[in-house]
Amino acid sequence: MKLFDTLKNIWKIEELRTRILMTVGLIAVYRLGTEIVLPGIDPAGLAALKEQTATGVMGLLDMFSGGAFSNASVFALGIMPYISASIVVQLLGIAVPYFQRMQREGESGRRKINQITRYLTLIILVLQGAAYLTNLHAQIPEWAFVIKGAFFTISSVIILAAGSMFVLWLGEKITDKGIGNGVSIIIMIGIIARLPFAFFAEGASRMSQQGGGMVALLVELILLFLVFCGTILLVQGTRKVPVQYAKRIVGNKQYGGVRQYIPLKINAAGVMPIIFAQALMLLPISFVNYAASESLSGFAAAFSNFTGFWYNFTFFILIVLFTYFYTAITINPQQMAEDMKKNGGFIPGVKPGKKTMEFLDTIMSRITLPGSIFLGIVAILPAFAIIAGVNNQFAHFYGGTSLLILVGVVLDTLQQIESHLLMRHYDGLMKTGRIKGKTPGGPAAY
Repeated sequence: MKLFDTLKNIWKIEELRTRILMTVGLIAVYRLGTEIVLPGIDPAGLAALKEQTATGVMGLLDMFSGGAFSNASVFALGIMPYISASIVVQLLGIAVPYFQRMQREGESGRRKINQITRYLTLIILVLQGAAYLTNLHAQIPEWAFVIKGAFFTISSVIILAAGSMFVLWLGEKITDKGIGNGVSIIIMIGIIARLPFAFFAEGASRMSQQGGGMVALLVELILLFLVFCGTILLVQGTRKVPVQYAKRIVGNKQYGGVRQYIPLKINAAGVMPIIFAQALMLLPISFVNYAASESLSGFAAAFSNFTGFWYNFTFFILIVLFTYFYTAITINPQQMAEDMKKNGGFIPGVKPGKKTMEFLDTIMSRITLPGSIFLGIVAILPAFAIIAGVNNQFAHFYGGTSLLILVGVVLDTLQQIESHLLMRHYDGLMKTGRIKGKTPGGPAAY
């Protein structure tokens, strides 16, 4: 009854109802676009491409695009080129003074950065579009190409780029008119779209004669539930640092004198360490076909085995290192200490200025270690699931980037809905406490 009452309250709020319907409508447009095949390609010849994207890195790309990659869809490149461009611009904001100045210019600076990000996205789209068509020619038979030659290549690259920019536009509309971060929601929908097929494939394999039956499937679902619970703890875990603000009397009013908290997240880096580590782990794969010696070929082959010991061990270490690296470049204790000092705030028992910076830096170093280890474990869990006999597609939901994005975006969306309910004096979505989404100003959900 509590659930039905909450749903009724959600439907009563006109603004929230409109935003939810707008989000659902835009998502439906996106899902429709993932089924539209590139002009000039016969869909009957895509069987080999679907086999290629069943496992490995191609499977991850297909999951993030919601199946558009294996369908040779106009949305095949998805939203990932924009995310790649955003990561590059974010890293430039750390190393290049020009970008640092734009970040400090407020709204005008953000508009310039967004414009640069879009231009960089177009460049990446042209390069990835050409690479995607090259892969298509290598995977599907020649008779599947109804149109051939330079005209097909140029027109397809333009269509792929336009499709990805349209997906980006859909994400921005979801952000403006819908609920939550539109880009993150589109990625989440792409991941969820593969869940029913992966679940039914796993169920069919378990119901076979040697699959273990319903008991084995039930055990897998219980373990998946526990993994989700652990991931929620990782995403929401924070260390609250108390901050006291000095009292100020202006006229007849008193300002300050209250105690607040700085929520330092255990996993402040989000999914970025996994993305960086995966990009680095793809390098040995590119050397497999170019290896001149057997030793180099064996080395590359060992690091191409996603369930092998050395691959997962190196992957785990890289995630721990990248977690420290990305946390160090996104969380600036010196800036936090300066802002606190300017606003008359201080941490009880700690001197303002350098001592505060050292105190915050020590806390971040301590909480990042368990966070990085937990993140590394989550990242390699799919490999253990595959070794245990879980279907390759279903195993991706046991950890990795897909699980972290899924949990983070769902929590953020529910937090947006709950904020609308609480503003109208309705009960929240939980009996006790509130749902916590992303920390404001923290790393993006993706």
